[in-house]
Amino acid sequence: MTGRHDIAATLPWLREGTALLSTVVEALTDDQLAQPSVLPGWTRAHVIGHVARNAEALGRLAAWARTGVPTPMYADREQRAAEIEAAAARPPGVLRDELATTAAALDAAVTGLDEDAWHAQVRSALGRTIPATEIPWLRVREVWLHAVDLAAGADIGDLPADLVGALLDDVTGTLNTRPGCPPLRLVPVDSDQILRLGPAATATTDVTAPASLLLAWVTGRAEAATVGAPAALTLPRWL
Repeated sequence: MTGRHDIAATLPWLREGTALLSTVVEALTDDQLAQPSVLPGWTRAHVIGHVARNAEALGRLAAWARTGVPTPMYADREQRAAEIEAAAARPPGVLRDELATTAAALDAAVTGLDEDAWHAQVRSALGRTIPATEIPWLRVREVWLHAVDLAAGADIGDLPADLVGALLDDVTGTLNTRPGCPPLRLVPVDSDQILRLGPAATATTDVTAPASLLLAWVTGRAEAATVGAPAALTLPRWL
């Protein structure tokens, strides 16, 4: 399984996902940007604005790794929310330009990191201390999943199989730290990967479905019925 610190895999995924997201956004009309995304309470413009601001935030982590000067992604959750709302209200042309320019700036920032900088310790928005090698992975999650969230042609099934596997591993690892995570085994029908959720000593329920649908479910982007799970079975919030 490809790890989230393997930049030989995550940097290409970052660029492929950025290209997919750009293609989806460019195909949308200005009026369509104001229409709802699949994320509750967010229009497509909110999603695009969030991805642009995320690029800037991860660029701050890259600067931290390069210089050694602590530079948090965001001052606080309120700053993050305010930046997204402000971005969503910008004219469509400005929003499109910001998506492109911030993505290019982040790509340049991570490409410019040397071996020492890649192994520097920084802090994620959730407060985790991580090596800088995880920065591309944090962006991979954003560009691929939010391309799907725009509900404009990209589908969860468009993700490369090895990326789906890496995301499943990452997401289930996080869910296992959440209180009340139910005892489950996720059994993708199209891979050898089997993932366990919840207390290991407890009897588990098997949920069997294509890996991409399991990913949609565990990230809150599909209902339990999509993967054949009992309707009453609820998962903790991933992020």
